[in-house]
Amino acid sequence: MKQRLPLLVFLAVLVLAPPLLPEFYVTLLNYIGLYSIVALGLVLLTGVGGLTSFGQAAFVGLGAYATGYLSTAHELSPWLGLLAGLGITAAVALVLGFLTLRLSGHYLPLGTIAWGLSLYFLFGNLEFLGGHTGLTGIPVLELAGFRLDTGREFYYLIWVVLLGAVLATQNLLDSREGRAIRALKGGGLMAESMGVDTARTKTIIFLVAALFACVSGWLYAHLQRFVNPTPFGLHIGIEYLFMAVVGGAAHVWGALVGAGVLTILKQWLQDILPQIFGQSGNFEVIFFGIMLILVLQRARDGLWPWLVRLVPVKVDRQRTVAEAEPLPCRQMPAAGTVLLEVKDARKQFGGLVANDNMSLTVKAGEVMALIGPNGAGKSTMFNCISGVDPLTSGEIRFLGERTDALVSREMARRGMGRTFQHVRLLPTMSVLENVAIGAHLRGAKGVLSSSLHLERAEEARLLAEAKRQLERVGLGEHLFEEAGSLPLGQQRILEIARALCVDPYLLLLDEPAAGLRYLEKQALAELLRKLRAQGMGILLVEHDMDFVMGLADRVVVMEFGEKISEGLPEEVQKDPVVLEAYLGGVE
Repeated sequence: MKQRLPLLVFLAVLVLAPPLLPEFYVTLLNYIGLYSIVALGLVLLTGVGGLTSFGQAAFVGLGAYATGYLSTAHELSPWLGLLAGLGITAAVALVLGFLTLRLSGHYLPLGTIAWGLSLYFLFGNLEFLGGHTGLTGIPVLELAGFRLDTGREFYYLIWVVLLGAVLATQNLLDSREGRAIRALKGGGLMAESMGVDTARTKTIIFLVAALFACVSGWLYAHLQRFVNPTPFGLHIGIEYLFMAVVGGAAHVWGALVGAGVLTILKQWLQDILPQIFGQSGNFEVIFFGIMLILVLQRARDGLWPWLVRLVPVKVDRQRTVAEAEPLPCRQMPAAGTVLLEVKDARKQFGGLVANDNMSLTVKAGEVMALIGPNGAGKSTMFNCISGVDPLTSGEIRFLGERTDALVSREMARRGMGRTFQHVRLLPTMSVLENVAIGAHLRGAKGVLSSSLHLERAEEARLLAEAKRQLERVGLGEHLFEEAGSLPLGQQRILEIARALCVDPYLLLLDEPAAGLRYLEKQALAELLRKLRAQGMGILLVEHDMDFVMGLADRVVVMEFGEKISEGLPEEVQKDPVVLEAYLGGVE
């Protein structure tokens, strides 16, 4: 009960505010609510997904102009205007997302500036939208027979919509789709290798953020009953982004904090500064910018985490994973079945040949070790096999199917799991959630089901599977710790658990023993022997020769991108070519 007390107090204040506050403050709260809806979309898009957008004000304009035009020119119901606005915004967002989300780095925000400016000037230059004068006479909104013709009455609708959007966003992020969204920021390559379609996920959050902005625009139009292009310019789009960042771009409730702080601060500055300087002007913009910089310096994660630390409520972090029906598992092929066949593989980066004429096979129920000096091309070979990089020439077959043209998520779908040479985890997410990303393809519920919390049964099964794999690798005591807090050795074991969640036929392990202590290596070797006994094929890259030679059934040695030896461990150890590569000669 104590954990929910701050929320209950906040809700009580919201309910009691209109009867107790003057009209001015009710109006201010209305605008804070409208801005928060847009900022909430930016939390999802920018703070969680890592995609910066300066153009959200244009989507607000689409929602406002759609309902304004249809309700004035064609006398349609405002509710039909909402549906039309959502449809138009979705169509525009999909087109813009297709064009913009392919960009990366600084090109992405520049692209959002470009289409934000384009839509702003489009609003002002279309005569049927009233040009720069705008649209007037937008009808009063009616809800269940009640006319919302004052700010006090409209207030409750705005905040109900906002709180509903907050709840839906929290539900979404606490789901299979939410883990895919959170994996975008710093983990795109890993997410693709676990089966996440990152292009689709980016489009989804771009669309959701646009629809949130559209709803805000629709509410704004019927609150003001007048629309012109001014509130939808690029400078307002920048303010929306500032609201998300100042409040806490990675936190859902940060959208409300940021919108509230910036709206109130801007209003105070507009009232106070003219009295100080004795003249009118845009002095508040200067002070606003300086104060914003100070806030960002002192609270880089935004104000919300800082506020949470001030609330004297002890949160019980002990959680449990509910028992659930096990997920269906693949039937392992018979021992000796060829799982992977690489034939005459060549990978070239410009003038650099990383792999040349590489051939190898991996069978079910065996451990194949791929060894060689640093720079021999082992990790490049891994990336080609797993679909991260396409081959320049040659072919790769997995379970008899040619797969060298497939992307990594399709390889995961076919039953290939992998780890990485350099650990790729989401450090602020829990160990359990990191591993559950590996089970992404074993779930099917989408964004709508997740937002409405209709995927709880499936989510319980996914988390139970993640827990099972963590217990399998010996990390069952660390389920709810942040993955970034684990030592490097345990992080590598965590990656193996995540790869096992894919339910693979073939496991690709890139230096899994690096950073492990002796007893941890012994435990890892025992785990890999059990997986081999169950019929799983394992392709292993490792520099620890004692670990490799005591575990591998066959060994392939690489040097300068080529295979120089292949055979049983004891044969390879005596091969003069191998000794020359590793030691400089037999002597």
